[in-house]
Amino acid sequence: MFALPFFRRDSPALRGERVHLRVPEASDYREWAVLRGESRTFLEPWEPRWAPDELERTAWRHRLSRYREDFANGNAAAFFIFDNETNRLVGGITLGNIRHGVAQTGQVGYWIGVRYAGQGLMLDAVLLLSNFAFDTLRLHRIEAACIPSNKRSIRVLEKAGFQREGLLRSYLRINGNWHDHYLYALIADDRRGVTTKG
Repeated sequence: MFALPFFRRDSPALRGERVHLRVPEASDYREWAVLRGESRTFLEPWEPRWAPDELERTAWRHRLSRYREDFANGNAAAFFIFDNETNRLVGGITLGNIRHGVAQTGQVGYWIGVRYAGQGLMLDAVLLLSNFAFDTLRLHRIEAACIPSNKRSIRVLEKAGFQREGLLRSYLRINGNWHDHYLYALIADDRRGVTTKG
């Protein structure tokens, strides 16, 4: 389990060269809803099917509550990604399914708004989250699953030093259908030469 003070408003953000990460706050709702709404067509092929109330304020409150509960229990750490120059929300990234003991592992998931895609911002965010996973949480291994046709995501993971380990058949139900996923992993000892500020 990790320290709850990380959730305090005055906690230092994870800061990289182009983006910084911080935990979602209630006041982020409007910016989040607008960015997700305008990016829906771009995101739907890679995400679980959206609920009818996906962008409603009530669903947002439940989402925040789940983020905080998962963090307090040491199960996950969800962050929003902000551009350093504009301080605008550009996406989100989560380290989930955190396990300690003999596994010491977690799973990375992320999304980016359509207007910010292809600019290298997600690479900076993945590097920041990797440092947090290894240096702060002391995990040994982090994983990410990626649909084989998601070339952008594959490129991000490989640039961040993740290695493809295999194909997981019918692994996750994405947009209503079961999809195969490539399994990527990064181990603490693999990080030589892959660093960022944070």
